[in-house]
Formats: sequence, C-alpha cells, structure tokens
Amino acid sequence: MKIYLAGPEVFLPDALEMAAQKKAICARHGAVGVFPLDPIDDAAAEAAQERFFEIYLRNEAHIRACDALIANLTPFRGPSADAGTVYELGFMRALGRPVAGYTNDGRDFTTRSRAFLGGGATPRPEGGWADAEGLHLEDFGRIDNLMIDGGIEAAGGLLAVRAVPEAHRWRDIAGFEACVAALMRERLQG
Repeated sequence: MKIYLAGPEVFLPDALEMAAQKKAICARHGAVGVFPLDPIDDAAAEAAQERFFEIYLRNEAHIRACDALIANLTPFRGPSADAGTVYELGFMRALGRPVAGYTNDGRDFTTRSRAFLGGGATPRPEGGWADAEGLHLEDFGRIDNLMIDGGIEAAGGLLAVRAVPEAHRWRDIAGFEACVAALMRERLQG
C-alpha cells in the first residue's frame, strides 16, 4: 500500500528528516510512505511555467499514484488544519480511496476558534458563539470543520486525537503511527 503523507511538515526546517521518520513507520507496517517533496515524473509539472503550479501538479500526481492518505490535521497558523492538507484529503476522498487523519491538539474546533479570536467571540442568545462580525462559530464538538471530520468518518478512516504539549506538536508522530496501523488492518480485513 502506498500512503500519501499529507501535512504541514513540508514547512519544517528539517522536512526531509520528518519524512524519513514517517516513511520508516510505514515500512515497519508493510506500507510505502510518499512525501509531497518526493520526486515524481510528471510531464505537466515539468512544463509548468510557475513554481507554485509545478508543486501543485506534482502533489496531485503523487496523490493519484497512492492507495491511501494520512493527513496531519494539527492546527496550522490558526484554529484549523493546513488548507493545502485539507485540499489533499478531500481530493483523495473524492477518488474514493481510504483516508485517515491525526491531530496533536486535543481541543475541539470551537474551543480553538474561540481562543484564536481572543475576546472577539461572544455568546449568542439562542446558544453557541459568534465572532466580532456576528458570524456563527461552528459548534458540533468535532475536532475540526465538520467537512474534515465527516469525510474521514464517511470513509471509515481513523481520526486519532492526542493532546500533545505544544513544544512537541510537530514532532510527535504517535497519532500518525496509529493511522498507518489502522489503514493496514483495514487492508488486511478488506
């Protein structure tokens, strides 16, 4: 099984070291990890005129070549998961392939959104919360936006939630390993 390793780890200063750790975990479980920065032959990407588009095309080529995806959904630069990771998760889900995810922040989405807004969130008279513009905060008690959690649940995938100290949120990959193990179990049973 080839597993696409989606997540904001590509932004780490030692991204390739983290990729090697995740690939080693995949190998121990009998899978092959594919990191977004891995090389791939793709004629469209080779012909791209701009770097951003080349990266986009290569990442989609990797996703299409994989059997499953694991997304690091740890909040990134805000209360929610990395937008690129969420796109990749949805793309794989649309292909009908297995998806799983993990987060190293155990707080629910509403709690994180309220903390992000500081004093800008106020209670609504009918219940729930609103931001400074009066827009409702999503409040389903889920770990992230309902579409993210729902997509993983609908696919029958694991969403591993761990409360990891902030200093270790980008390095702790126990939730990742749980996702690899779950995908491999599912493959053996299917």
